[in-house]
Amino acid sequence: MADAHAKHDYHLVDPSPWPFIGSVGAFIMLFGAVGLFRWNTGQAFNFLGLDLATPWIFVLGLAVVLYTMYAWWSDAVKESLEGKHTRVVSLHLRYGIIMFIASEVMFFVAWFWAFFDASLFPNEAIQEARTEVLGGQWPPVGIEVLDPLHLPLFNTITLLLSGTTVTWAHHALLHNDRRGLITGLALTVALGVIFSYVQYFEYAHAPFAFAGSIYGSTFFMATGFHGFHVLIGTIFLIVCLIRASVGQFTPQKHFGFEAAAWYWHFVDVVWLFLFFAIYVWGGWGAPVYAA
Repeated sequence: MADAHAKHDYHLVDPSPWPFIGSVGAFIMLFGAVGLFRWNTGQAFNFLGLDLATPWIFVLGLAVVLYTMYAWWSDAVKESLEGKHTRVVSLHLRYGIIMFIASEVMFFVAWFWAFFDASLFPNEAIQEARTEVLGGQWPPVGIEVLDPLHLPLFNTITLLLSGTTVTWAHHALLHNDRRGLITGLALTVALGVIFSYVQYFEYAHAPFAFAGSIYGSTFFMATGFHGFHVLIGTIFLIVCLIRASVGQFTPQKHFGFEAAAWYWHFVDVVWLFLFFAIYVWGGWGAPVYAA
């Protein structure tokens, strides 16, 4: 009776040390961040008679967190290969990635909100300080904007192309075309790397800084966090490429790849909003920086 009752489609995971180890690593990172900021500004950080104004505590915490991520996800992959991810478990994993992407959408809503609040109301009567700083217009007085038809357009085409290559890889997987899967994934990773490099180049030559301008702060926060998501998505796809190379994906079971593809398409869509809102509409009428 007990054995019959124990048979179900849910996977009850074994006791794992990674939640505890990950929380310890996150605390070390938080504590180390204070020391990092103090070290960066040349200030002391005394704790129990020790000066902890150093970057190495933060680096240690980051290493613990990264190893926890690697080990925890490795365990999840092993569980899948052992057949523990039943149809019900796979469905719930899909619900989980959908909710995660939805939370990421709301994360970007905050940055778009900040951008549109400043750009749509540059001379709001109750925001005297804002009117003084912006000069009553958007983009603010004295700001030279980046040409949206130069590097931003190139990156837009790059990301849209990467969306087609990851879809090609998914289509190849569904038809058990391993060569097409690997080729499509490799091209997507390459395009992600190209995007990140071009954005780095753009940041290095931007005519405005993060500090001292609400235009610069909203620009770098929105596009910078998107760039961070591109980096995470590229790593996600590299892991999928490695797993595909060793034959861990089948047409019937490939949730890890599906999650990466959904995340990458989310990154594509967010960039389209960023491109048209911040680069095109947000810089309309302002002098264009001539590099």
